[in-house]
Amino acid sequence: MKKNVVIIGAAGRDFHNFNTYYRDNEAFNVVAFTAAQIPDIDGRKYPAELAGKLYPQGIPIFDQNDLDKIIKEQNVDQCVFSYSDVPYQRVMNISAQVNAAGADFILLGTKETMVKSTKPVIAVGAVRTGCGKSQTSRRIIELLMEKGLKVVAIRHPMPYGDLVAQKVQRFATVEDLKLHKCTIEEMEEYEPHVVRGNVIYAGVDYEAILRAAENDPDGCDVVLWDGGNNDFPFYKPDLTITVADPHRPGAEISYYPGETMARIADVIIINKMETASPKKIQIVRDNIAKINSTAMVIDAASPIKVDNPELIKGKRVLVVEDGPTLTHGEMKIGAGTVAAQKFGAAELVDPRPFVVGKLAETFKIYPNIGTLLPAMGYGDQQVADLEKSINNTDCDAVVIGTPIDLNRIIKINKPNTRVYYDLQEIGEPNLTQVIDEFVAKYIK
Repeated sequence: MKKNVVIIGAAGRDFHNFNTYYRDNEAFNVVAFTAAQIPDIDGRKYPAELAGKLYPQGIPIFDQNDLDKIIKEQNVDQCVFSYSDVPYQRVMNISAQVNAAGADFILLGTKETMVKSTKPVIAVGAVRTGCGKSQTSRRIIELLMEKGLKVVAIRHPMPYGDLVAQKVQRFATVEDLKLHKCTIEEMEEYEPHVVRGNVIYAGVDYEAILRAAENDPDGCDVVLWDGGNNDFPFYKPDLTITVADPHRPGAEISYYPGETMARIADVIIINKMETASPKKIQIVRDNIAKINSTAMVIDAASPIKVDNPELIKGKRVLVVEDGPTLTHGEMKIGAGTVAAQKFGAAELVDPRPFVVGKLAETFKIYPNIGTLLPAMGYGDQQVADLEKSINNTDCDAVVIGTPIDLNRIIKINKPNTRVYYDLQEIGEPNLTQVIDEFVAKYIK
């Protein structure tokens, strides 16, 4: 008899696990997805066009809060946990909930879910959201492009819109971001790639995406997997690079699947060393040595610069940071905060008295964000609420610590300045040496 399955996810790993393991598997009947972390994703369907011949009606997506009810009503045999950047305590809380309801709790691993590429693959991931993975990916791409290689990046999924239309997405210009109606979260990941002249793919069906990337019209010598949250790669890598954050020491051995990323890494980068204490850096070093003593460890910083530091000095500033980094990433400090402190802000203004709509809901869900404003923009309403919340705030200036220029998305009625940051290795070993070795081994 077929086993009834629920896939517990957040519009990313859950769809990939289905596509690679369950879609054409006659031994299972996936009765539902459940959604968490991402607002407004529940109540939809994983469409029949993507679900395959076994699911002509598609598969419903429910709120994870209804998990007990779904297990009971659908006679569920297995629940497959399929999202990332989650503390071990939370993972096992859900496991206990599933087991108590009578179902098995499943975690799919790398063997069953990694797709093999015909091109050399470099995978970049992290032990938590907000470690500095994006600037690491950019640094690697720059090194490869300096060697005259065509790099095609593939980003961990963020399909929040029409899933059929998002099956395979290709971004080569900023205009492509508008064409595909990208959210702020998507633009933050895609825009830094396209402005540097390399193509990036994303979407829903990651085997189809990989095949399109391998045959990109502009050419492809290397595929770079730009992982999201702290998920492990969807593709079998030839080189795995994981970024750790000494501002959150211990996360590398206490979050799922961040520890998996630390364990499978060939190279681990300890980032943000210029703003972390030696004691915290040493905790990360010691944990890496315990779980992956063969990994090369690279020390690194992410130095910042700003457009207009005079807008910060002596001013009462509102700091806007990357949304997911503050929410499920649980960071208390980001690039905007560092810039405000470095350039002498008189005060970080608390946005909470001024936020409206879905931004107010975000602070209720994540009450520990504090005096920072997360740049949430999963949909039009959140974007509108973000604009209104910024413009409502009683401050002298706005410090934008997001990877994109918010002025292109919303109208800010106050003086504002952007913060930029890139990866900078400290001493040796460094990424130049790593990439030289990779190219010598894999590029013929």
